[in-house]
Amino acid sequence: MAKTRSSNCPVCRKPKSQKFAPFCSAGCKDRDLLQWLGEGYKVPGPSVSPDQLADQFAEESGRDGES
Repeated sequence: MAKTRSSNCPVCRKPKSQKFAPFCSAGCKDRDLLQWLGEGYKVPGPSVSPDQLADQFAEESGRDGES
């Protein structure tokens, strides 16, 4: 059975608005963003320091981090 997309706001479950999709309003869109910025949502996995991220991006781009 195929999954169908919900037509409800992921924050408050009211019907989503075309203007703010997939949210119902600017308020719910902002609340969702604040959850990400305030670490209310987390992606599973080990913690990584900003220095480790910078090193990884430098390796992937072929740069050594120097200007």
